[in-house]
Amino acid sequence: MSDYYHSVNTAAPGAKPSAGSQSAGNSSRQNRKVPKRIANTVIQSLKGGVVPRIGLPYITVGRKNEIDALLNDVDVIADGGASFRFIVGKYGSGKSFLLQTIRSYVMDRGFAVMDADLSPERRLHGNRGEGMATYRELIQNLSTKTRPEGGALPLILDRWIQNVQIETAAQGVSPDSPEFPEAVEKRIYTVIRSMSELVHGFDFAHLLTMFYQSSRTGDEETKAKVIKWFRGEYVNRRDAKAGLGVSMIITDDDWYEYVKLFAWFLKQAGYRGLIVMIDELVNIYKIPNSITRQYNYEKILTMYNDTLQGKAKYLGFIMCGTPQCIEDTHRGVYSYEALRSRLQEGKFSREGMRDLFGPVIRLEPLTAEEMLVLCGRLADIHSQLYNYPVKLTDDDLAIFIRIEYGRIGADSHITPREVIRDFIELLDILYQHPDVGVEELLNSDSFSYAKNELGMKEEEEIKRISAPSALSRRYSDRIVSVPAKEEGRKENYAEFKI
Repeated sequence: MSDYYHSVNTAAPGAKPSAGSQSAGNSSRQNRKVPKRIANTVIQSLKGGVVPRIGLPYITVGRKNEIDALLNDVDVIADGGASFRFIVGKYGSGKSFLLQTIRSYVMDRGFAVMDADLSPERRLHGNRGEGMATYRELIQNLSTKTRPEGGALPLILDRWIQNVQIETAAQGVSPDSPEFPEAVEKRIYTVIRSMSELVHGFDFAHLLTMFYQSSRTGDEETKAKVIKWFRGEYVNRRDAKAGLGVSMIITDDDWYEYVKLFAWFLKQAGYRGLIVMIDELVNIYKIPNSITRQYNYEKILTMYNDTLQGKAKYLGFIMCGTPQCIEDTHRGVYSYEALRSRLQEGKFSREGMRDLFGPVIRLEPLTAEEMLVLCGRLADIHSQLYNYPVKLTDDDLAIFIRIEYGRIGADSHITPREVIRDFIELLDILYQHPDVGVEELLNSDSFSYAKNELGMKEEEEIKRISAPSALSRRYSDRIVSVPAKEEGRKENYAEFKI
């Protein structure tokens, strides 16, 4: 596990694993050239406040303990187990960056990855196709080492058939012999029969059979229809019946069962497992209807129980959210008592001493030393992108970090996103105005901080959602909460009387 942390922290040449002992200045500039395509993606993505999907090894610093904990889960998944983790941190604290770092690692190690960001149109459960929208996004972003940009489903299905053919040939059956197609078909049916025991496994296996038969006969139209079915693009049974002769389709209620089937199938196709990454859990927190929120949290509970009770194999979930959308007992994940009792920290955890093997990983802020190292690497990449000698010295970087961390409340509220945006803006200005001195710019009154506008807007929206209504404030002394009646109902909601 530690080997990967060492590799991502040394992949940007000239860097050493220990962030605190590194010099970020000219004395430790990297000596390996960064391709311009990667350099441009890294700089432009970070300047825009988003995480690049490529080039992460050049800029990864810190997070050793968190990475080690997640990589331990990867080993368990490869052995046929399952895992479920929440990553909790403020806006801009590095949640998405950590996700992309793990994503790159697991794809290099033979895993397939699905990822999606939740939104008002994409949820885990919904009555208007919101759950299916999430499923389609996950399948669209299905990625492997050879197809890291997504859309790997056709490649995976073709690879599965090729692997079966190779295994058949390895048993002594010549590909040119008349018995070869029959031997391949027997091996495929052996895999398919084992899937029939799983929930919806029969339908999944039937579609795999159709894909194999159409591949064998060269029927590209049927292959395209099968892939369309796996993507969840058939919206009603009539269309599926007309196109493929099957009456089943993937729906809002059962899409998660097909994700479990994909994890099992990917193992048979030669991959080590499936990692599902879901970001922006705050969009469930924002759902105004309490019943709809509860249904979404119930879906999370189902996933959590399946992974920890052994009902899912070769499958891992990583979900990201802010502290408020997780810990709020009125609207957040902890508002669902069954989840709160499973996820809440014990009495011994505290800041600086967290249990990283628990289901919830809380991101600690990056230290000033780690940010110093990161800024040094960004300065190197920026200079290679625009082909100019680096002007910033060790002392300049130290002054910049001192100014950033000199803000009021910076120890607990500053985020890497804000510092990075400030620093890239500084590099751009120095490059475009070579007559301006570094010290002059840093010490000028015009130097201002990049505000975390997205985080500020989101926090204002959350405060607005969480604020009590005018009616509840007016009659707060007359509202009484009483336990819900249990006869004939399963929910543990409360009833209110005025």
